[in-house]
Amino acid sequence: MAVIVGVDEAGYGPLLGPLVVSAVAFGVPDDSLKADMWKVLGKAVGKAKRGLSGRVLITDSKKAYTKASGVGHLRRSVLASLVCCGGDDGYCGTAGEMLRAVCPGCYGRLGEYAWYEGLDELSLGADKGDVEIAASVLGKALGENGMAIRSAASRCLDVGYYNGQVEIVKNKSNVLFTALCGLIGEVLAGAGSDETVQVIVDRQGGRIRYGGPLMRMFPGMELTILRESEEMSSYEMSGGGKKMRLHFTMKADQHFLPVSLASMVSKYVREVMMDSINNYFQRFCPDIKRTAGYWQDGQRFVKDIAEMAPDLEYDRAKFVRTR
Repeated sequence: MAVIVGVDEAGYGPLLGPLVVSAVAFGVPDDSLKADMWKVLGKAVGKAKRGLSGRVLITDSKKAYTKASGVGHLRRSVLASLVCCGGDDGYCGTAGEMLRAVCPGCYGRLGEYAWYEGLDELSLGADKGDVEIAASVLGKALGENGMAIRSAASRCLDVGYYNGQVEIVKNKSNVLFTALCGLIGEVLAGAGSDETVQVIVDRQGGRIRYGGPLMRMFPGMELTILRESEEMSSYEMSGGGKKMRLHFTMKADQHFLPVSLASMVSKYVREVMMDSINNYFQRFCPDIKRTAGYWQDGQRFVKDIAEMAPDLEYDRAKFVRTR
């Protein structure tokens, strides 16, 4: 068997809300390692909204979600995938349940934020029956092809934690790289010594060379550079009886199904947390326009809070990113 891991993030640039990095790991037969998973799973999965006919949409999150169309496709695909991972206990009905499923490490920190206090009561608004049917169809297609979703996990870098990490390393790209390598390490630790692990990551900005950072993040492993180019940088790492190949490639979320699904998980987690932020501040500023947290509109949102609720106190270091 082989393990294909897709890694992607959401929320790298905004002023408000978390940076979320996710990794989705698929177990696949060795002879399917290079297959187009959209074609292999075509009975259950579609890459475009048109013509889905009940199938699960898995695509770049920027295509799955728009402000006009809402989170419906993101929610259905992510929740169905989590059911495939977790079986009978995999369904998540609230934001709190989902965060404990994908990012238990961050959940304890969220109690420090007034705007996240209601996550266990924040319904995701999904149709449980529809999600379970979608999960059943997806699970059947995976099983028929000897495949499985082994894990779907996130590192949710809430603003207070994010600001602290950036202050330590002075570089937000290093914070992102540390988070994604942590997720990769978890998948590698769970893989069998006889399993091929292939990791696909959307290229990190304009970076081409990743060898040095990878060796720092995975001490004790040997690294071989397979390729470094504008299109793709590939490496093989081995040690402790484990081996993996990592590929940093342009537009990975458009060309590789596991990366697309990781992109959707990251985007959906972030959108749910932004909903919680918006809901909280609308309690004190009923007329405030909701925000997605991006830089210019995030500044508008902070200004509106100050004008509409001048006596409202909150910890700015936990609300606004420092860079």
